[in-house]
Amino acid sequence: MPISRRSVIGGSAALVALSAFPLLAKSSLSTTRPGVPKRKKPVLNDTVVEANLVAKIRPTKLFEGGPELPLWTYGDDLLPVIRVPKGARLRTTLKNELPEHTSIHWHGIRLPNHMDGVPYVTQQPVEPGESFTYDFTVPDTGMFPMHSHCNLSTQLGKGLAAALIVTGDETRPYDDDVLCVIKDWHLDENGNFTDFTTPKGASRSGTFATARSVNLQKLPVMEVPAGGDVRVRMMSVNNSRVNQIGIEGANGAAIIATDGQAVAPFPLKTWRLGSAMRIDVVVRTPEPGKEVIIYDYFAPQPVPIAKLKSVGPMLDRGEFDPAPLYAPDIAEPDLSNAIHERVEFTATATASPPDINLPDGQVLKMADALCLSDETFWAINQRTWPQDGHKTLPAPLFNLKRGRTYVFELVNATPHVHPIHIHGHTFLYLKSNKKSLPKHFTDTVLIRPKERVHVAFVADNPGDWMFHCHIVEHEETGMMGIINVT
Repeated sequence: MPISRRSVIGGSAALVALSAFPLLAKSSLSTTRPGVPKRKKPVLNDTVVEANLVAKIRPTKLFEGGPELPLWTYGDDLLPVIRVPKGARLRTTLKNELPEHTSIHWHGIRLPNHMDGVPYVTQQPVEPGESFTYDFTVPDTGMFPMHSHCNLSTQLGKGLAAALIVTGDETRPYDDDVLCVIKDWHLDENGNFTDFTTPKGASRSGTFATARSVNLQKLPVMEVPAGGDVRVRMMSVNNSRVNQIGIEGANGAAIIATDGQAVAPFPLKTWRLGSAMRIDVVVRTPEPGKEVIIYDYFAPQPVPIAKLKSVGPMLDRGEFDPAPLYAPDIAEPDLSNAIHERVEFTATATASPPDINLPDGQVLKMADALCLSDETFWAINQRTWPQDGHKTLPAPLFNLKRGRTYVFELVNATPHVHPIHIHGHTFLYLKSNKKSLPKHFTDTVLIRPKERVHVAFVADNPGDWMFHCHIVEHEETGMMGIINVT
């Protein structure tokens, strides 16, 4: 039966038949991951999706009874959603009507470097009154956050975020498709904005928000077919909070994708979801009138954040056996010939050297004070981003050879969790010394205190790519660097 694309979040895009760019990656996937079917034929698509986003202040009463807040958003739909078929060309024009410069980073998308949306690294910032058009082919299915990459603690804190959903991964339709965009808000006792960042928070686990929401609502209730298999797409756009997601009241729940990439379905017990991380879960809904409750267990007491209410006649779907998604078209790492690198995340560091000449001969670009904090608390391999008031970009942490496989040992030498994100590539999660998880593709890896996580990837996308913690205050106070692929 067709999927009901029901959501409390709005979004629109016009479809135009034009030629698509070639996909970035052509690869054969490993046969050692059973339960994730491969496509019999490659996806060919000549669709172009046009989208227009206007970043500006839109005064909005966020919660009932609260004051009107000066939200920063990309559209009148406060959390816009762009839907694109796999392999299509996406052309998005951003107009900036904010009082400061901004951009769009397409988190998790393997796109050409000059489209990655990082001011001073991959593009010039989009100044107030200016526009910029992002134009690229979308190679991977799944759900991906869209956010700025400058003054992110404030811009994201005020609501500047959107979602990109790339369709075409389902082996058979689900009975419904529901979005759960998790967003916390920094509000004082009167409901007004408070500090998005503080030195105390930045030097620890982050400055935590005070009000929770899913799809901009407090504990929303979303109607779903009774007895059906419902795809629930969960995405965090928090500045700092890590959620431990669990579900109660369902007749079955299984994870089918991590960060948008298919995994062999496995039961959901709980799953930690850091900033910008995603999971797709198939939920077998209960009898009519009953509710499924989505909880965050990473709190002194479990916190309900959203509900699914079963409505309509009871569907007969038999034994719970969630349909898998198609395998992602991501190059399989060659572990037998991999180059191993140790990456240590610490709270102490020495400054990065200022005399920078990138291997491709480019001249260093200048960064401004808006993008980065004047305070430094964190480092990667004892190097911070950067010193002297953040006036220049640092040298790359690593210079990688295009086409080679790399295994990174991510070592957390701090007492805090860090969701580590790589731009332009996708990790294959291999193992950890702290927890046992199935191998899965991911673009953001959560590492716990004193944990060592091994991930692998093929450096198949040339350019200067950001590599950082996605707790926004950690990113802005030193835990960020560049990986160069040539």
